[in-house]
Amino acid sequence: MAIFPQASHRYHESMAPNPQDPSLAAFLSVRPRLFGLAYRMLGTAAEAEDLVQDVWLRWQAVDHNLVVDPAAFLITTATRLALTANQSARARRETYIGPWLPEPVDTSANPALGAERAQALEFAVLVLLEQLNPQERAAYILREAFDYPYRRIAEILEIQEPHTRQLVTRARRHLTEQRQAPVPPAEQRRLLAAFLAAARQGDIASLESLLTAQAVSLSDGGGTVRAATVPLLGRRRIAKFAGGIAARFWSGATLSWREANGQPVAVVSRDGVVIVMVAIDASAEGIQQLFWIQNPAKLTAWPEPR
Repeated sequence: MAIFPQASHRYHESMAPNPQDPSLAAFLSVRPRLFGLAYRMLGTAAEAEDLVQDVWLRWQAVDHNLVVDPAAFLITTATRLALTANQSARARRETYIGPWLPEPVDTSANPALGAERAQALEFAVLVLLEQLNPQERAAYILREAFDYPYRRIAEILEIQEPHTRQLVTRARRHLTEQRQAPVPPAEQRRLLAAFLAAARQGDIASLESLLTAQAVSLSDGGGTVRAATVPLLGRRRIAKFAGGIAARFWSGATLSWREANGQPVAVVSRDGVVIVMVAIDASAEGIQQLFWIQNPAKLTAWPEPR
């Protein structure tokens, strides 16, 4: 499955690499990074694709003979568009029904997701990035996911280099204070599998044993499907809820495993349709956060596994 769900429709034929068109080749060479940046800034693949399309249109409108470094121009354009788009997205999410979670992207097809590094991609990190202002988020992403030097980030954001360092430091501190060191993906999968097995059996005691005392469960139904519209807090409440809905929720459901956002996720299907993707954030103490992505609009790119 492609990680760019709309790319084939927009670019496949009209933007095939052409040695006679160096401007197109320059755009295509940096396009994966543009998507990786836009996705980390906005949290949805559809919005990221739209932003990349806007960058392409602007690239077509400039005099390429005047652009000394096409990649730098394109990244700068994408970042500045993303700053504006992020502000609009934040405003829309204020009226979102229930918790908002990122749209999952398939990283098994391309583990790098268009970036040299995998930082700022996990669900837990993207959720925390939502609490930063757009400038802090952009500075953190450019530094941590793409390893840009502070001087270059300052040029992109049109601020002074010391200010850039402050933005990145604040963002790092925020993530460090709000999240304990995560366990490796293999341990994440083990814990999530154990949680879902206990949930399916309605085993509340086992569920509690897998959760930390301050565990949080977030369900994103987008107001279109039945889902908890407020976070569930604490191991006892989460365990009772998961165990209490076992008979109804798991009836006729099948479970499979995929990779999304660089981590293992459980895919629950019913009647051939994916109804929820489940991911966790876990530390050595146990599961800290559960993410239930149920909004159908965020699952359309994930057909039921065979």
